Amino acid sequence: MLEKIKGKNGKRCLISALVLGVMFLCISNVCFAEDASLPKTMIWSTYDVGSSGYVQASAIADGLVKKYGIRVRLLPSGTDIGRLTPLASRKVSAGMLANEVFFATEGLYNFSTIQWGPQDLRVVFVHPGSVAMPTRADAKIRTLKDLKGKRITWVPGAASLNVKMDAILAFAGLTWDDVVKVEFPSYAASFKALITGDADAAVGSVTSPIMYELDSSPRGLYWPEFPVDDVEAWKRLQKICPFMGPMKEGVGAGLDPKNPRNLCGFKYPMVTVYADANPEMVYNLAKAIDESFDLYKNSHIVMPFWEVKYNLPPADAPFHEAAIKYLKEKGVWKKEHDTWNNERIAHMKKVQEAWEVALTDREKKNMKSEEFEKYWLGVRAKALGE
Repeated sequence: MLEKIKGKNGKRCLISALVLGVMFLCISNVCFAEDASLPKTMIWSTYDVGSSGYVQASAIADGLVKKYGIRVRLLPSGTDIGRLTPLASRKVSAGMLANEVFFATEGLYNFSTIQWGPQDLRVVFVHPGSVAMPTRADAKIRTLKDLKGKRITWVPGAASLNVKMDAILAFAGLTWDDVVKVEFPSYAASFKALITGDADAAVGSVTSPIMYELDSSPRGLYWPEFPVDDVEAWKRLQKICPFMGPMKEGVGAGLDPKNPRNLCGFKYPMVTVYADANPEMVYNLAKAIDESFDLYKNSHIVMPFWEVKYNLPPADAPFHEAAIKYLKEKGVWKKEHDTWNNERIAHMKKVQEAWEVALTDREKKNMKSEEFEKYWLGVRAKALGE
């Protein structure tokens, strides 16, 4: 198939393609392949080398270069700000991100400062994963309600972990007043505490290496379930974490594919852009990730879940309109997905309008930066009726 070529060298490239019978045409830093045009070199911000997010980004990048000749350079960072800053400054084409997407759209935690505020982000392609509250098998916690009075881990500064813990406790109808909060310096330390018996439950991913260590330890591993039909419990959870939902999981430590358990689903990583990202680029990026799927799907145990049928809400931000266009063409995007997406956009608009009010008040009252953050959170809560 011959593509329409733009740029001052288009005619010369077209003639060369005709002569050589070339299937893929590259011009002015744009690659054309099977109706998908993208920059022939892209940069994505990602999690640190060694993380699941980095491994998945690497696998997809390998698929893109094999199928289209598109080279993706990964820009890793260990912090939320480190991954969002190059995306905000448009130094990267997309970010392979996680819950910092939610915090950024809401103007929370690291993004509640005057330098940031709510960001108008959109997702393009998302990977479903599961997260839940693993417990020691010998702690005899069989339902989430059994967490009452138990020692629950808390990692200062780890907003992504702690907000999920808030939501899980809410699912059980509990708060931090009903449990014993035990602080640990890191994610790994919180799970070591389960192995040593210094804590009873934590929050984490089912495929984390340390989860397998807990499962093989004398204390054992148990996953309390999240009943799908407990509508009120899910409402409480999603009020805190709207990006989480029911998920049957059979792949991971202590899990059996033939007898999956009802846990929580969330999206990680998420291919993320800003709302004003070029629609053609977004559409073609979604298409390229989908059409190169067969080249990377077997590279890691989690990669099969990049199949397009899993690329659906909920997520930490609304889906980009161009990604939705592609998903509708593939027949996977339904009316209920439009409802979810529109509700999230409307919610974000409220947050963004509240931010403008807070900025105006700051100028009138000549607030210092440290004063403004607390003030903003109050304005935000009032706007959302919290």
